[in-house]
Amino acid sequence: MNSEEILVLTPPEIQSLLTIDECIVTVEHAFRLYGEGKAAAPAVLSMHTRDGGFHVKLGLLELSRPYFGAKVNGNFAENPNRFGLPTIQGVLILCDAEKGSPLAVMDSRDITLLRTGAATAVAAKYLARQDSRTATICGCGKQGRIQVKALSRVCRLQSVFAYDKIEEQSQHFARELTEDLGIPVTSVTDLAAAVRQSDICVTCTPSREPFLDSDDIAPGTFIAAVGADSPEKQELQPLLMAKSKIVADILQQCSVMGDLHYALDAGVLTLADVYGELGDVVAGNKPGRESDEEIIVFDSTGMALQDVAAAALLYEKAERQGTGIRVSFAA
Repeated sequence: MNSEEILVLTPPEIQSLLTIDECIVTVEHAFRLYGEGKAAAPAVLSMHTRDGGFHVKLGLLELSRPYFGAKVNGNFAENPNRFGLPTIQGVLILCDAEKGSPLAVMDSRDITLLRTGAATAVAAKYLARQDSRTATICGCGKQGRIQVKALSRVCRLQSVFAYDKIEEQSQHFARELTEDLGIPVTSVTDLAAAVRQSDICVTCTPSREPFLDSDDIAPGTFIAAVGADSPEKQELQPLLMAKSKIVADILQQCSVMGDLHYALDAGVLTLADVYGELGDVVAGNKPGRESDEEIIVFDSTGMALQDVAAAALLYEKAERQGTGIRVSFAA
């Protein structure tokens, strides 16, 4: 591609190029580089509006070449009801971090979906029990689907419970995933009972009130807390956090916008009580699961390096295959 051309990738092109299996591999590599101190991810920039807000995530990652990425996402919860639009919309800009040249502009939605599911899969690989066979998914939207598919790549799942406040949605989810994955996915209305039977629990909802308590969790459970990706969202009770081994995707970020920040605000734990970051575990700086009895929470707020890694993978595949639209910015 000409150095003055920028690659533009649309959602259909991204969907044809990026697979969950590739995304898991590249996201794991990004966490490893971060744990080794070879990658940088500054604090998220946020701006709130009356009905939603915008988040800007930046990252610098050395892969086949040095890449810089910036993702700008708008999050407007009432979009589907008010305008028939997705809750989350945005773009990701990828640049050559050696020359400063912009390389690509991509729709961010599918990248965000896949890299978030990939992060859960990486966390489960290191933090879930090796004999984990049953999972509960709280939240049966697009992210819930990706979460199940990603988990199925790293765990030998034999059954999945699906819970959603809208029962019709969980029923449709169960039918679809049962057919897609070839394992029984069952819609449930009693979340606590399902979680008590599960080895893994994933929460991926827009909830602003905690709905999972320590009484619901059996010893040895791995919990991926995915939904609380902004300061006003919460899924886990602070006491559940206090009783768990906490692994953050990025500690500074989780302390202000994940379930962790509610536990800190409640005074039930301090930052010193947090076990560490997933990058520490992936890089081998710290062990992951240390017993079959410990409850481990992966506080997943979404790391910019996941976006950069996925975008770089997309860019390189698109270049090889000649996919996408090339726009000249020449004077």
